[in-house]
Amino acid sequence: LGHGAAGSAATMAPWVDGLRDRGHEAHALTLPRRKAEDAIAAFEAQVPDEPGVVVGGHSFGGRVASLSAAGVGRTDGREGRRYAGLVCLSYPLHRPGHPETAGARTAHWPRIAVPALLCSGTSDPFARLDLLRAAVDLHDAAARIGALAPATRTELARLLPAIDPHAAADGWRDGPGAH
Repeated sequence: LGHGAAGSAATMAPWVDGLRDRGHEAHALTLPRRKAEDAIAAFEAQVPDEPGVVVGGHSFGGRVASLSAAGVGRTDGREGRRYAGLVCLSYPLHRPGHPETAGARTAHWPRIAVPALLCSGTSDPFARLDLLRAAVDLHDAAARIGALAPATRTELARLLPAIDPHAAADGWRDGPGAH
């Protein structure tokens, strides 16, 4: 899991611990503080390129994971890595107060060919939920995206201990809020 722009690998510890407590191998990544596109190489250097790997992160880290899944920055002509899935917590869809910038942050979504889960707050200043829901149509037809809607970004961190990963996976594939 990649951290947010103001975070660190240490700030992802509650998420990593929660996943490990549920029997999932999980690791927090250290990302450079720069543009998301410029952090892809550092992200990929820490993530195994092998079957079964699910990637993701909080805010900036989720955006970097999505760029990697889409193959952004590749100069070898290959598609993005074939991850098993993508989880973005508080995806930074747009700058606060500038929803018109959302298109630039989702331009790569059509190239993401893995299932994805986006968890976002209804009052997230970086992602108006109506715009996030509209943007999921850009995602590859093979993927499904669901949105959880707590009130704020910070409340997301409190959700993980209450989520059963198997029930959550079933819910976002087929249940309420799925797109």
